[in-house]
Amino acid sequence: MFWSWLKNYMPRGLYGRAALILILPVLTLQLLVSVVFIQRHFEGVTQAMTSSVNIELRFLRDRVNEADTLDTARTALAAIATPLELSTTLPAAPVLDADATRFADLTGAMVIETLRKGVPEITRVSLAQRRIVQLWIDTNKGPLEVKFTRGRVSASNPHQLLVIMAVMGAIMTTIAYFFLRNQLRPIKRMSVAAAEYGKGRIKQFTPSGAVEVRAAGMAFLDMRNRIERQTQSRTMMLSGVSHDLRTPLTRLRLGLSMLDDADAAPLIRDVDDMQDLLDAFLDFARNDALDALAECRPHDILDGVLADAARSDHPVSKGVVSGPDQSFVLRPMAVRRALDNLIGNALRYGGRAVVGLEITDRTLRFTVEDDGPGISADSREAAMSPFVRLDPARNQDKGTGVGLGLAIVADIARNHGGLLRLGDSETLGGLKAELVLAR
Repeated sequence: MFWSWLKNYMPRGLYGRAALILILPVLTLQLLVSVVFIQRHFEGVTQAMTSSVNIELRFLRDRVNEADTLDTARTALAAIATPLELSTTLPAAPVLDADATRFADLTGAMVIETLRKGVPEITRVSLAQRRIVQLWIDTNKGPLEVKFTRGRVSASNPHQLLVIMAVMGAIMTTIAYFFLRNQLRPIKRMSVAAAEYGKGRIKQFTPSGAVEVRAAGMAFLDMRNRIERQTQSRTMMLSGVSHDLRTPLTRLRLGLSMLDDADAAPLIRDVDDMQDLLDAFLDFARNDALDALAECRPHDILDGVLADAARSDHPVSKGVVSGPDQSFVLRPMAVRRALDNLIGNALRYGGRAVVGLEITDRTLRFTVEDDGPGISADSREAAMSPFVRLDPARNQDKGTGVGLGLAIVADIARNHGGLLRLGDSETLGGLKAELVLAR
């Protein structure tokens, strides 16, 4: 329970946690030394120094009490106080109503307590002045006022050690922070490079720092290079497969076209279906491998998709558009391909589609809504898997497909560091597809 509560107040970032790990032990050590060692040390020194002054004060008290007259007492005080560097007044008037100390006097209470314990006749003690101790002793000749320097009863400037500790702790913490920041900077750069790669962007990264951090950076680069090589190999292989399969299909279709229409028509439709299946599979496998990153405006992509739909006389309208009209680094052809697939699905299973756009601080969100039957909540995850056709949920009589449309869109979203989210349309009552892309 305690750790769960504490976790909510811990820094989230790497620099914040490193600073906490660095500063917390220093502050704890300084507090421990200040409270346990310094306070006890200065209290012990103060008690010993004050006890030695008590001997002189008792000697003065006894000489005054033993004198026959006030003049004799004053003469004895003058002979004793000057060598002892004490200032005396007999009788003294007026006497303070209560003891006086300065604010934040670390050893004042110990001085007064030790003076009273050593000389019970002391009636008042004043530490109001920074460098002077003033006290009054009750004698048979009246109140005796004694003054002497504060340095005789307590160690001078006990706060200097605290100041030195604080200053040196701050200096060493600053030096350690800059050193630690240089060690954490490679980790930060690697995390940025990994995040950018998750969005489909290649960011220049050179491993540096400690041996372990450098090894992690090299492992990341090796992993990224392997993924890039595999992607390129897959693209080249699929290009070859596409060329090798399209040629015999084309020859087959030309051969069938020379036969009678009644006999050749079903076979030609089969060849066309095979061609469509091949195109869909290659489109899914190739995805946006051939699409380069470019700076573009999401509003322009939306307007272009709507313009293409209008030229094709498709019932597609513009929905809610919000957010700043700014440029972002995206794969524009891939995003348009994803929107075309979503609109195609919406028109295949519904009567009309509405396309919207929302731009926030962290994401771009394109939405496509239709008035079709929608997809049940328990089937939405499967609908985004390749080669899955949800016959009960969608009306397959209105079109044909191989179950790759939503899978292609989900793959494009993942390559942009985002996701495809399916839900219910509140305005049209059908499916609501949200293409969420990371900024």
